[in-house]
Amino acid sequence: MGDGCAVEGTTGNSNSNNNNNNKKKNKKKKNRGGSKKKMTHEQVLAFKLVSEWVFLDHPSASSSSSSAASCVVDDFGVQKPLGRGGEKLLFELHSHSKFSDGFFSPSKVVERAHINGVKVLALTDHDTMSGIPEAVESARKYGIKIIPGVEISTIFSPRGDSEVEEPVHILAYYSSIGPSRFEELDKFLSNIRDGRFLRAQNIVLKLNKLKLPLKWEHVCRIAGKGVAPGRLHVARAMLEAGYVENLRQAFARYLFDGGPAYSTGSEPLAEEAIKMISHTGGVAVLAHPWALKNPVPIVRRLKEAGLHGMEVYKSDGRLAAYSDLADAYGLLKIGGSDYHGRGGHNESELGSVNLPVIVLHDFLKVARPIWCNAIREILECYAEEPSDSNLATITRFGRTWSFKGGSPFSCGQDLIDHCLPLWLSSQEMENAEFEAIKLKLSNVSVSQGGIQVLIETK
Repeated sequence: MGDGCAVEGTTGNSNSNNNNNNKKKNKKKKNRGGSKKKMTHEQVLAFKLVSEWVFLDHPSASSSSSSAASCVVDDFGVQKPLGRGGEKLLFELHSHSKFSDGFFSPSKVVERAHINGVKVLALTDHDTMSGIPEAVESARKYGIKIIPGVEISTIFSPRGDSEVEEPVHILAYYSSIGPSRFEELDKFLSNIRDGRFLRAQNIVLKLNKLKLPLKWEHVCRIAGKGVAPGRLHVARAMLEAGYVENLRQAFARYLFDGGPAYSTGSEPLAEEAIKMISHTGGVAVLAHPWALKNPVPIVRRLKEAGLHGMEVYKSDGRLAAYSDLADAYGLLKIGGSDYHGRGGHNESELGSVNLPVIVLHDFLKVARPIWCNAIREILECYAEEPSDSNLATITRFGRTWSFKGGSPFSCGQDLIDHCLPLWLSSQEMENAEFEAIKLKLSNVSVSQGGIQVLIETK
């Protein structure tokens, strides 16, 4: 009887230990993203549509990558590595280069993105799109698709006692040929950059008053020729001069929002930036809302102004509170690494934010009609006035600008016939307005000396 009890007790403990071990294994499995499982019908369709867009200029790659029935996702809907013959569609929607406060050139950012398996890269420098042409040129080598982007510095101005003034950054995403009304956006961004110079000078003056004799020339040297200095450039100068032990300390002691050396520039209201993005054919997304002191009234006001989405994904996963906030206001939920290339354990790597395929599909579902209209507007301008400047608008960020030995196009229609399949799906191109544009351009001759456009005489 005693032996029986002992055996029964031992068996019970053994089962209990096995159960505990299984729970631990399952917990570890969940932490790693869960087990592999086949995509649902919704995920298969989303994967197919996203893949077709990613590989518009490489249709054969699209068909091989679109074998979505055999693709797998984890418990959160994020694609698992597909192995031989299949590709994971990794998007990086927030990155910076030396054209603002990043450490690397656009081509180096693209190269690093490629090494990390990124298929779609948005370069989103602060208040400038000057790095996009270099990024597009470099991306050709690796088969990476570039989304021309920019992160716009703005200010949120309170209306009532429950709101506080604070800086807000808005990400803008544009079609492959960039913004419509580019000159308007460029002037808007130029005004902000001018304000950044004044702001950085004020920060240096404040640091000098705090007995830190930082030199303005030092900050400008780090920023680089023609680059509007930001707080990160000031922080790097402080580090090099030995006034702080690391960049984090520079911000924690002096440069944080409202800190002893903090200064504002001439940033526009956040609502104005969103309206400018919409006016120029872009998708407007609120960057890093977790950095805001009081995000709810900001999100509410910006949604009224036309905000399309907000970042809710980081490299360590989806932030539930901000995901719920996005849901409450019917906003897209995206995310990116906010890569600057500064290194260290506090920075997320390019491509480290795994966006579920449904999230990518939802983003493109909103973005593509906006981008399609912007492309149509740009082409219409060229068709109405086939000037050098309007042709330059088409080729500013595109892949049609480096023809050696003369243009392969006899007329503007040839140019459009060549380019549209790189930018739009066949369904998007089946449009009476695009046909009318092509008809107008059939009488426009394109020659490539610089970029010269001649109207053929009848």
